[in-house]
Amino acid sequence: MYQQIWQNCLQFIKKNVNEQSFKTWFIPIVPLNLKDQVLTVQVPSQFFYEWLEDNYVHLFKQALTKELGPNARLEYSMIVDKGNENNQPLSVNISANTASKHNGNSIRDFNPFSLRGIGTNDQSSNLNNQYVFDNFIEGDCNRLARSAGYAVAKKPGITSFNPLMLYGGVGLGKTHLVQAIGNAIKENHPGKFVLYVSSEKFINQFIDALKGNNVQEFSNYYLNVDVLIIDDVQFFKNKEKTQEIFFHIFNHLHQSGKQIIMTSDCPPIELHGLQERLVSRFKWGLTADLQHPDFETRIAIIARKLQADGIEIPEEVVEYVAYSVDTNIRELEGVLISLVAHASLMRTEINLELAKQILKNLVRDIDSEVGIDYIQKTISDYFRVPTEDLKAKTRKKEIVIARQVAMYFAKDYTNHSLKSIGYHFGGRDHSTVIHAVQSVNDMIDTNANFRYKIDELKKRMKMRVLV
Repeated sequence: MYQQIWQNCLQFIKKNVNEQSFKTWFIPIVPLNLKDQVLTVQVPSQFFYEWLEDNYVHLFKQALTKELGPNARLEYSMIVDKGNENNQPLSVNISANTASKHNGNSIRDFNPFSLRGIGTNDQSSNLNNQYVFDNFIEGDCNRLARSAGYAVAKKPGITSFNPLMLYGGVGLGKTHLVQAIGNAIKENHPGKFVLYVSSEKFINQFIDALKGNNVQEFSNYYLNVDVLIIDDVQFFKNKEKTQEIFFHIFNHLHQSGKQIIMTSDCPPIELHGLQERLVSRFKWGLTADLQHPDFETRIAIIARKLQADGIEIPEEVVEYVAYSVDTNIRELEGVLISLVAHASLMRTEINLELAKQILKNLVRDIDSEVGIDYIQKTISDYFRVPTEDLKAKTRKKEIVIARQVAMYFAKDYTNHSLKSIGYHFGGRDHSTVIHAVQSVNDMIDTNANFRYKIDELKKRMKMRVLV
């Protein structure tokens, strides 16, 4: 019966987590027994158990309550040696979100802050040791942020970069950089307690503290941190109580000379839904942005990735991928992984044709809907000029106008950078694209006949989107 109960729980859980998380954290769980509304499951390790409790306890509660009622409990068993009587199961009363005792063994309190080894040498920083400065590629897009981070890593809490606020879009390396700072501080200052925590986890811990009347313990834990790294503070938006507690933690740490590092998807001035006094403090130190990597930086990122994996691919493929994927680093690395995987599985060489195929399937915003190739073809047909001439060096007036119009639409209808657009028009630089767009806008404002042509072309582009 307990196997069926667990299968029902799994079906419920699967609907509420992504596929990768389900495979990683729930498939390895083995149901062992069901007695008096207590379901016993075996998990591989203490770390595994703590991760489940920190991240999925509420989901377990919902699943078990649905199957066994409101008094349901989940008992964890970590059995390394089934014949060893010292290895007793661990139990958690999920209906109350607190830990209990089982068979005479006391398990860790569910409170996530009391077991991190405060005052001991067993403090957990939650840092990924793969994120270091050595594999963070520097470019114009992130030079200020990286330099500031390096300075903080040498002298945490002493420089004027406190707090250090890094902001930028998804996949631009914010988490990598702040964790690299944390890892460097741990190496340079082994005695300091460095803590990395996502804003979501901070919020969930605070909620659990409120429920368990452990707010003081929560505060004490964070007040003992020497370097606090908070990822994605924009998620504090409209969470008044969380902002209140973080405000007091921030003040105490800053006044005590402790280092605070934060990331956000936007600069402090655009953090709407946060208390003004909190945003004001975010501006006390240095705010630095991470921008989309330029072409040269993307080339360097690809080269470093390939070098680390011991892979060689033709230079023309590297350049094509770098020109085509100008959104973020995460997507760039994803394309490389797919490229190498396809070549390995299909037992074929990595060449330009394979790269084009992979990009077409993975990076939809490059060549799907209205892409540069389609824009060039549409413009050349409309102005009755060869497509090749749009990429050539010719300065004939009719060609120049058609080329400028094509660049104008490429900027408006694709996600390509100015440099990437220039590349697709015969290797021209970004300033040529800027001039082209401005020239088209000027002609739209002053020439009614030209404005009519642009409107006609826009209709064609819209028809393409609707197809």
